[in-house]
Amino acid sequence: MANSPQAKKRARQNEARFAVNKARRSRVRTFLRKVEEAIESGDKDAATSALRAAQPELMRGVTKGIFHKNTVARKMSRLSARVKSLG
Repeated sequence: MANSPQAKKRARQNEARFAVNKARRSRVRTFLRKVEEAIESGDKDAATSALRAAQPELMRGVTKGIFHKNTVARKMSRLSARVKSLG
């Protein structure tokens, strides 16, 4: 357990950041799930619009430090290739 005031404050800050990051990660996963479901259904228009909605959320996750830049680039590349192949 934290003993010094500084360590106690740090523990509080970590809990708050963890909650915010968890919510952001969950939000991004929801957007990704919508893209996956649209791809599974075979609806190219829905998949394209879902991918367009997911892209800024993924990029925001990068700027907020939740995901690594290359991880998001890889996910976007693979998803857009799958959407493109639907046609």
